[in-house]
Amino acid sequence: MPATLTDGIDETARTLLTDAGGSVLVVDPSERAVEALVDVAVELDDPPTLQLLAEESSMKRVMEDFLVASNAADLVEAGVLEIRTADVAPGNELLLTESRLAALVWANGTVAALTTEDASFVSAANDGYGDAWADAEAFSLRTPPLSQVRESLRSEIGDATADDFDAVLESLTTARGNGKGLDEVTISLLVAAKNEELLYDISKWGEDIGIASKATFSRTKTTLEDLGLIDTEKVPIDVGRPRLRLKFGHDKLSGAGSDELASVAQGLMG
Repeated sequence: MPATLTDGIDETARTLLTDAGGSVLVVDPSERAVEALVDVAVELDDPPTLQLLAEESSMKRVMEDFLVASNAADLVEAGVLEIRTADVAPGNELLLTESRLAALVWANGTVAALTTEDASFVSAANDGYGDAWADAEAFSLRTPPLSQVRESLRSEIGDATADDFDAVLESLTTARGNGKGLDEVTISLLVAAKNEELLYDISKWGEDIGIASKATFSRTKTTLEDLGLIDTEKVPIDVGRPRLRLKFGHDKLSGAGSDELASVAQGLMG
């Protein structure tokens, strides 16, 4: 059984998906493998169709990461990705195509893809796991596609805020992996404060696009305010209560570039 040995799952995922063609059934992927497969599929010009079969609890955990979930939602929207869950995971971390089976084996941070193209074995695996796929439950993503988030933020709030949002996400892409990243509501509020947008506008946008409710935005704003990261000032309107303009509440944030906002904010949050 030939092996493809690499230092990381990202490189392995890229090699396997680039060579796959057609469709790939991914059985019982680890959370890190799901991240890598989604990241690679988004970048490929012509990705194969991905069918992810995993435990529901595992899939829920990995989709708590906004970057993974929103990119996955883009792939679902494009017809590239389908996710289903089984009550009992099949027990092997496998990638299956019509003609090849690859098993991911981890050891001390290194991953090897052990592959076989034995026709009878691959056919039997496809039959068995194909039945498991047919019996599995569909998994619904609640996170909106990242492309829609970006487009709506640009049109509803403005170019400057959208550019800062992209810069923060890009910085998180390179730093992700410790499980302590900022959530999407916090990111939205920070870039809104950088551009001194109204809380009403950013929270309405977030609720309309499906990121979170206005109440969640308000609670997160209060938390960030209590931590001294952001501040607000009242803006009178013709009718009704004054609205709140978001501003930075800490000099370190005011002096940070867009690509530094996440790391500075995380440092201040402790």
